Amino acid sequence: MENLWSPWRAAHIDDLSKDERPDDGLTLFERLLAEDQDEKNFILWRGDHVFVIMNLYPYNNGHLMVVPYRRVSEYDELREDELLELSLTTQASIRWLRRALNPEGFNVGMNLGAAAGAGVPDHLHMHIVPRWNGDTNFMPAIGRTKVLPEDLPVTYRRLKQAIAAEPGGRS
Repeated sequence: MENLWSPWRAAHIDDLSKDERPDDGLTLFERLLAEDQDEKNFILWRGDHVFVIMNLYPYNNGHLMVVPYRRVSEYDELREDELLELSLTTQASIRWLRRALNPEGFNVGMNLGAAAGAGVPDHLHMHIVPRWNGDTNFMPAIGRTKVLPEDLPVTYRRLKQAIAAEPGGRS
């Protein structure tokens, strides 16, 4: 296989290049929150101190991130209320992913700092990646391409339904 097309990525890249405002001082997460267009930006849930957003360049279908509203780069700089909500929201996100996508496992973690691979090093975030037995194949190793089985808007709707189905869930 020589080409694998993913046109939704091109649209996102175009949007980012239009929205890049180096002088505004905002992180990507702060910009997306300020737009107040949750469905367009794949923001699934907003709490008091954190929000849940789908990763636009997911490692796997349903890859979520739990992000504090407040820009903070170091884990030990989180206030107790932020830390608690980050943890509880990570737990809830795993439930929502189970309900919507039925994964067989999860990778959960953070990359703190550029040296650790953080894509947005000045605004920490928790990654939650659903996993299925056999979900890795030759494509990432040989073609340096990840194949996702479902379009992001479809996964977004499935997760919104899972959140709404939870007792006390806010969508």
